[in-house]
Formats: sequence, C-alpha cells, structure tokens
Amino acid sequence: MNTLSTYLIIAALLFGLGLLGVLQRRNLIGMLISIELMLNGANINFMAFNRFLAPEPAVGQIITLFVMGLAAAEAAIGLSIILALFRKFRSINVERAQQMRG
Repeated sequence: MNTLSTYLIIAALLFGLGLLGVLQRRNLIGMLISIELMLNGANINFMAFNRFLAPEPAVGQIITLFVMGLAAAEAAIGLSIILALFRKFRSINVERAQQMRG
C-alpha cells in the first residue's frame, strides 16, 4: 500500500544521498550527479503531493517538468564549465578549480 509518507521517505533518502554526495565528492562530475539526485528527490515530493493532496491534478506535474528542464540546463552548463576547467588544469578536482580565485 503506497501512502504519502512512503514517497516522502524515498524522496528524503534520495535528497540526503545527493547532499552527502555533494559534500563528500571532490570530483566535479560526481558533484553534478549528486545535484541531479537532489533534484530527483524534490521531483518525487512534487509528484507525491500532486497525487495525494493537490486539488488541481496537473500542478505537481507541471512543476516537475519545469524542474526537469532546469536540471537539463544545469547539466549542460555544468558540463561545459567542467570541460573548460579540464582544458585549463588537466583535472576535474575541486581543489584544482579553487586556484582560479583572483
């Protein structure tokens, strides 16, 4: 039996794993994937609230599609920044990227 709390626990676990990944990783690609996990956790929340609580049936779905579009844009921009950093430093390590502060 699926209830709202089941979906919220799964979403919280995904978000927590993503947050842990962002804080633990030193690799920019790993951090980008962890951010995607966090966004997917938020999307599960939107869809769960849409299914169980929303008076309008499409509000959560529209917000989820908007977040998915933002995630795609974030991935494209993030990968282009990572590629530029790799060309300059020959590494995608976060510590190497901090040398760009000026």
